[in-house]
Amino acid sequence: MRLPFSRRALFAGVPLCVLVLVACSRHEPAPEPVRAVRTLKVAGDVAGGRYEFAAEVKARVESRLGFRVGGKILQRDVDLGDSVKAGQVLARLDPRDLRLGEDSARAALSSAQASHDLAAADYKRYQELLAQGFISAAELERRDATLKAARATLDQAHAQSAVQGNQAGYASLRADAAGVITAVEAEPGQVVAAGAPVLRLAQDGPRDAVFSVPEDKLALVRALEGQAGAVKVQPWGSSELLPATVREIAAATDAATRTFLVKADVGGAEVKLGQTAAVIVETPRIAGVIKLPLGALVELQGKTSVWLLDAQTMTVQAQPVQASGAEGNAVIVTAGLMPGQEVVTAGVHVLTPGQKVRRYAEPSAAAASAATAVTH
Repeated sequence: MRLPFSRRALFAGVPLCVLVLVACSRHEPAPEPVRAVRTLKVAGDVAGGRYEFAAEVKARVESRLGFRVGGKILQRDVDLGDSVKAGQVLARLDPRDLRLGEDSARAALSSAQASHDLAAADYKRYQELLAQGFISAAELERRDATLKAARATLDQAHAQSAVQGNQAGYASLRADAAGVITAVEAEPGQVVAAGAPVLRLAQDGPRDAVFSVPEDKLALVRALEGQAGAVKVQPWGSSELLPATVREIAAATDAATRTFLVKADVGGAEVKLGQTAAVIVETPRIAGVIKLPLGALVELQGKTSVWLLDAQTMTVQAQPVQASGAEGNAVIVTAGLMPGQEVVTAGVHVLTPGQKVRRYAEPSAAAASAATAVTH
């Protein structure tokens, strides 16, 4: 059955009406909430940097002692941590081979002495024969050459005997100065070569605080080099600050850590070898800088920025700044801000340019304000 024209037109327009009604029923997006933020009014301040470096107390002179001859270690007379005196015997080698060498040199000296005495007696007799005319002058010259050769051989034997005597004496390792044994690198029964380290001796005397400095702080430390008391040393577990003087800075970085080794002289302070300490370096105090809490800074488009609050419109805008360091939990800002500006210090990571905000009020303060409004 065919529908009348008017009814067909009515049914054809139903989908269009439905679409229009659906379109009209869409809601507008909800406006962004007005966020509560903490703020701080910028004011000029005085700031100075303070850097701390981990250090270790070491002796000014620390020697690695070894025998001047090779051989087998017979005994070691000291242990790690022992205090020793200058000239004290620290270890001994097996001296038998050295004594045999000394005996051989002594026998060679006796032989050279006998040869020299014989050559001297012959020369004296030939002088008398020449005076009586029984020999020629050439013969006496030959005897003179023999005597000189015998004298040279005797001198050589004397020197060799002295060397062998010294070698035998080197079988005993002695302390060059008073100090403390800080390392043992060889044990009895071990065969060592000449010069191989056996013990390490930290000599008594001045102490150094040894620490490492990164490349970006080298110029700061180098400017203090040689200035008495320019840095402070705080021993571990103590609140005492000891004045120290930077006396030595490495010319090149360490291959592994890429840091420069620095030694600060603490003089005769009561510190222990190997003790951990902190070296404190303070930079000059600068007036007119601005300090902000660390949470006020945010990274926007690759720049360090803060959010400035416009008190009239209660909106925020991003402001790039330049930070030069930190002092405790505060960041030192050297460019980008002026005293009197209001900076957002909390809630910075959820803000957008032009966003409406309100100042955060403590719950107790907000409740008091509400109660006052109800009363009035």
